[in-house]
Amino acid sequence: MPALDRMRVLELSQYEAGPTCGQLLAWLGADVVKVEPPRGEAGRHVLGDGSYDSQYFLNYNANKRGVALDLERPRGRELFLELLPGFDVVVENYAPGVMERLGLGYEELSAVHPGVVLARIKGYGLSGPYASYKSYDPLAQAAGGIFSLTGEPEGPPLRSGGTFADTGTGMVAALAVTAAFVQREQTGRGQEIELSMQEVVTMFVRTVGVLDGSWPHQAAPRRGRGAGAPSDMFACAPGGPNDYVYTLVGTQRMWDALCTAMERLDLLGDPRFATAEARRRHQGELHAEIERWTRERSKQEVMRILGEAGVPCSAVLDTGDLFRDPHLEERGFIRRLEQPCEGGGVEERTLLGPPMRLSASEVALSPAPRLGEHTEAVLATELGLDAAALEGLRAEGVIL
Repeated sequence: MPALDRMRVLELSQYEAGPTCGQLLAWLGADVVKVEPPRGEAGRHVLGDGSYDSQYFLNYNANKRGVALDLERPRGRELFLELLPGFDVVVENYAPGVMERLGLGYEELSAVHPGVVLARIKGYGLSGPYASYKSYDPLAQAAGGIFSLTGEPEGPPLRSGGTFADTGTGMVAALAVTAAFVQREQTGRGQEIELSMQEVVTMFVRTVGVLDGSWPHQAAPRRGRGAGAPSDMFACAPGGPNDYVYTLVGTQRMWDALCTAMERLDLLGDPRFATAEARRRHQGELHAEIERWTRERSKQEVMRILGEAGVPCSAVLDTGDLFRDPHLEERGFIRRLEQPCEGGGVEERTLLGPPMRLSASEVALSPAPRLGEHTEAVLATELGLDAAALEGLRAEGVIL
């Protein structure tokens, strides 16, 4: 039986943070119904070309059912509130004030369904001086400290490559929803969950300030490419923009293993590199010695040699490498699904699978829903609406 087989979720979300929460819950077995406006949520055409079912949308909405319902219309709001008692959780990440404007705040929802768990994802939470500010992933990263740590020590702050704020907040939201669901099973009471993307991002920078002693009194420096040889970034063959490996050699045993794997036992007897302190003082010279070896090999070869020798090391895999990585392929993390197209037919899409594996809970990966794909089925099953009623709602523009 899937772990969250009894949980039912109405997802009112867009882009990434809310959809990530819903997708994780769906991957764990929850019945997640994504409620979108008839034009579709913004993530369907995030590339700006007006096309639906972009790769972006598909990667954040697999394993969900889809309903197209216009909450701006009174009848659309009524239908949502009629659906609500049949579900346990509502997840939303609309801009500040949208749920209140729609009359779907926690007070309104809990009046209809006292046991509802409402998860609310906002850039800065529901209170405080910034609460009304709109936010997106890079803004939350800037506000949470990540930008200040990214880049070379003498250079400007840099935007990081990943969407840590959106995906990270979605993951924390899924954990909070699961905890609230378990609590409701024990008490019968629902609750409102509030998440601030800024606060979640700050969780990712705690270690940095603690390690260098700056926390919480002063700004930690930017981290640059490495922490000094032999914990550093090294160029590899054939010299492309991502042909690098990163090593983290934290103990004397790892240093010994590195020199042995490189067949450079002479470095072990070199007084410049005899101790960790000496290696720090002569890090430029040590970097050159190690990189002379790595430049003769591909990043994958260096990772294999050092990994098998017990030296912590990873190739810098780019987004193209990831979808061809033999390790991820063998573990089944890279998935290929036949995705229905809006105009009919199917096409194969490559998606990332669930990052968690439960030995007693397995959920098959299913494609993201087409816009409004399950509207009729959900409204007929949950509310008992017949074909004539559904056609009338469609004619009014309430559903797609």
